[in-house]
Amino acid sequence: MTETLKNSSVVIATRESRLALWQAEHVKAVLEARGLGVSLLGMTTRGDQILDRSLSKVGGKGLFVKELETALEEGRAQLAVHSLKDVPMELPEGFELAAILEREDPRDAFVSPRYENLAALPQGARVGTSSLRRVVQLKALRPDLQIEPVRGNLDTRLRKLDEGQFDAIVLAAAGLKRLGLGERIRACFSEDEMIPCAGQGALGLELRADAQALRAELQALVHMPTSLATQAERAVSRALGGSCSMPLAAHGRWQADGRLRLDVALGHAEDHAQPLLKLSLTEPVADEAAARALGERAAAQLRERGAQAYLPAAV
Repeated sequence: MTETLKNSSVVIATRESRLALWQAEHVKAVLEARGLGVSLLGMTTRGDQILDRSLSKVGGKGLFVKELETALEEGRAQLAVHSLKDVPMELPEGFELAAILEREDPRDAFVSPRYENLAALPQGARVGTSSLRRVVQLKALRPDLQIEPVRGNLDTRLRKLDEGQFDAIVLAAAGLKRLGLGERIRACFSEDEMIPCAGQGALGLELRADAQALRAELQALVHMPTSLATQAERAVSRALGGSCSMPLAAHGRWQADGRLRLDVALGHAEDHAQPLLKLSLTEPVADEAAARALGERAAAQLRERGAQAYLPAAV
């Protein structure tokens, strides 16, 4: 443990949803095992409060982190725990991601009380998701489906499904598994048929850039394979000006030969009937610079394949 942290207590800012609290408690337990005193500061964010509009129309996923960053800035907390997929590609000045933890299952999960998988759904079935990335990939797999928005925390979405508002919903497998709800998963999409979003399944730890003692302590929590893969994923989105309004998928997988395979897909934000732009790159990645360069190359190749025509509608 860093000498200057021995007698201090770390306050973790967290959203108050059940999944967010699980994630914060997980990090708390890890830090306490390293000898730190840790407490939680539960907060409700704008993203939690606005449930009647899609995130892309009210400010994007950054709405889930702004209040937590304010708590860091004001000194009410020293650390914020995020689902990495919710963290904007560019952090405000004075903040940084100090650690990315080992990833849970990054796949998307098919959840339904009646149907065993996507293929089993009847024509015109109602499928709930508020992710544009999932919308365009579902439409590519099953153009006949009615894709309808569903907002709220994980428990709220499951309740709406159980009430019969949808025939199925698509959720991140990681959240279901972390909350002990893995039995609700009827099937997981392969990473080829439904490419995950950048950072899906991973946790990111954010702090103030001047919190150097805490940053040094958190280095022991970094899972380098996850960190490098997610940095490549996030670099794709960053290079394309990625936001909640861009139906972009980017997922890195380590191959048996030690190289990183990066799969990306881009859909049209407004015309979901447009074909997906997809590509895969596999390269050796040994450090952060190489990871970011791989993501930037993938973004450049997407532009060469016509991404520019898709981007004005998304940005």
